[in-house]
Amino acid sequence: MTRTWPDCAKVAFIGSHGIRKSTAVHAFANTMQRAGRSVEHGREVVRDNPLGINESATGEAQLWVIVSQIRQELRLARDAEVLVLDRGVMDNYAYYLRASNGGDPFDVGPLVAKWSETYDMVVRLRPDIALREDGVRSTSDEFRNEIESILDEQVPGLVAERRLVEHDASAINDTFDWWPLAERLAGLMEQPLFADGVPKRKARRVQAEKPDIPQLEMEI
Repeated sequence: MTRTWPDCAKVAFIGSHGIRKSTAVHAFANTMQRAGRSVEHGREVVRDNPLGINESATGEAQLWVIVSQIRQELRLARDAEVLVLDRGVMDNYAYYLRASNGGDPFDVGPLVAKWSETYDMVVRLRPDIALREDGVRSTSDEFRNEIESILDEQVPGLVAERRLVEHDASAINDTFDWWPLAERLAGLMEQPLFADGVPKRKARRVQAEKPDIPQLEMEI
């Protein structure tokens, strides 16, 4: 597929764990592909962490995640028009701060702040759904709430309001309409959403409610 956007658009879906980020990433990537755009998908690197994850992770373990996240983005952004990411440095930084008891022992804050500017759109999903066991991530509500509190503190300073979108995790389902988000990304990039030769999508047809027609009783 020919690349026509001059720069790769980076979209990060962020938040704590167990909030349907992976589902959202695949659905949004598919929408951009339907618009005729070349897409790369960045997976959640923490699952490959050899140093440990979840509540017992150390600052060193979360540093590995931040560095691996940046490395993945550099590798994938070279050829795609759109890079859709399962996490960004912002939420990985929240886990790092929690693991480091609120400190920054490796002084990665300036790097995270600068790298956060490279995302063209950040979609934060809010945890209004219950955690489910997946064999990897923690099912502790307290742990997830701690991460969300750190995100509440950090995200406003890392992501400009015009680039930030928020949705409840419960909204991410089979009926969620991803096109408005795709159109917003194209607007931020100042590029057309649909590639040449790709038919524009048709607006959703809303079926009008039928008026209530009183039923006449017939006497026999």
